[in-house]
Amino acid sequence: MPHTMARMGDVLAGFHAAWEFESDSVLIRFERGIRTPKLFQALGERRIPLDAIAAVTLTPGKRGTVVLRAEPRPGADPLMEAAAGQLKEGSDPYRLVLPAERETLAEYYADELRAMLATNDPGPAERYLVQPPETPLQFKAYDGKASFDGKAVHFRWFWTGASSAKWKAGDQGFAVSDLCGVEWRSPEVFEGHLRLLRRDGVPQPPQADQDPAAVVFGLGYGPVHESLPFAAAVLAAVRSGGASAPLPESPGAGTTAGEGPGTRRDPADIADRIRHLGELHEAGLVTDEEFSMKKAELLAEL
Repeated sequence: MPHTMARMGDVLAGFHAAWEFESDSVLIRFERGIRTPKLFQALGERRIPLDAIAAVTLTPGKRGTVVLRAEPRPGADPLMEAAAGQLKEGSDPYRLVLPAERETLAEYYADELRAMLATNDPGPAERYLVQPPETPLQFKAYDGKASFDGKAVHFRWFWTGASSAKWKAGDQGFAVSDLCGVEWRSPEVFEGHLRLLRRDGVPQPPQADQDPAAVVFGLGYGPVHESLPFAAAVLAAVRSGGASAPLPESPGAGTTAGEGPGTRRDPADIADRIRHLGELHEAGLVTDEEFSMKKAELLAEL
């Protein structure tokens, strides 16, 4: 039977997603149903250029299904680079699960894709070919709130979760131009965290809960569908050179995204911080000098 190219605009619908085939890409549209993995719902849709695909496989799935999967080229997709192989099968955005009775149709599209990829370079991509998640992005970790505006990452610590080391360092801000990478450890495993890798070579504590350039996850904090797109967006900005926008003065000065040096803080927030400061002082975690200095800084923000 002669080979025929799949028609542009053809759609193959499976569980939780549908693939629309174009001349130079595959547009993946994810469902927003209650049973759809939250990561898919957060992604919405993704256009995967054919240049970003290394291979295509069709394999038997579970409970009467078949699985069509596009293997991304290494270095082509910031989301998959940030995930570093930690995604569970059910949350893999490159898998399309179909009923077994659609195997013949799936095989047809798999063959068509393979033909279109025949001249592709399956090796590592020199740059990201898949668009990263759009900014601004933010999520709540166990010990702080992380936000990214496309130019800088900001961590604002929670007094109930942050370690004394992070509390002493103060809220943090990192320009993209000051970073060389991102380390994401899934919140679904022990010691999950998001760590920013600094370009200045300053030694970073091995424990993420002691590193002011990292936030740690916990039960219900930093879920995959929030923290992974965040990590991917930061990684893409870092790899593309980013924008060297100036940060607020010293990260320890207590300023965060959207707060200038002259911005007045909520008195209730200041009171909570001073109360927690007193608790740390009484517990011997901060010295008399640190207590007095930090208390004066907080009062100056009123």
